[in-house]
Amino acid sequence: MFADRRAAGRELARHLKGCAARGDTLVLALPRGGVPVAFEVARQLGAPLDVVLVRKLGVPGRSELAMGAIASGGVRVLIPSVIDALRIRQDEIDPVAAEQQAELARQEQLYREERPRRDVENRTVIIVDDGLATGATMRAAVEALRRQGAVRIVVAVPVGSGDTCAEMKTVADDVICVFTPEPLHAVGQWYADFSQTTDDEVQSLLADAEQPIKEAQVTAR
Repeated sequence: MFADRRAAGRELARHLKGCAARGDTLVLALPRGGVPVAFEVARQLGAPLDVVLVRKLGVPGRSELAMGAIASGGVRVLIPSVIDALRIRQDEIDPVAAEQQAELARQEQLYREERPRRDVENRTVIIVDDGLATGATMRAAVEALRRQGAVRIVVAVPVGSGDTCAEMKTVADDVICVFTPEPLHAVGQWYADFSQTTDDEVQSLLADAEQPIKEAQVTAR
């Protein structure tokens, strides 16, 4: 369906043109895979780009399967159906959460460098990822931004499970899923190139996204 994440971002931006007219719009990416997608969305909409830091909580021994997620600000979202079905105890969840909290702190320092976190209060926020499977990490991101005062939250992905995209409408103000194949199987299946996004790539894209803002500030002087 998509050549790579950047191409997916350009296609996704076409479906978000209505948000471009709002001067309060901020594009937030879920690292790492969501950053190349969001970079193109922000560029097409002429909106600032930042990251919202979220980490999946993988089932012990089956880390690819999500049992929940955590986000900055102490947000934890669990998936009761998975936890109940696999009889996962609280003392099994806590060590996984602690490990991912440490990774969250590492990313906060690495990706932001000297850039302050953008204020989302009273703003329209578009949260972008490269796909939506269980939706656990996206739910954590939405909840974190609600707590921070975002006035309108739009979840936007190039590809996602139809059921998950529908469920996401119960927590977000709007949901844009360009492509909802059934069955989804795996997000990466719908990209020709789904190679892992590196920390270096995330840092480079975030720095590049800052350039038009800095250039505008220099011109204004």
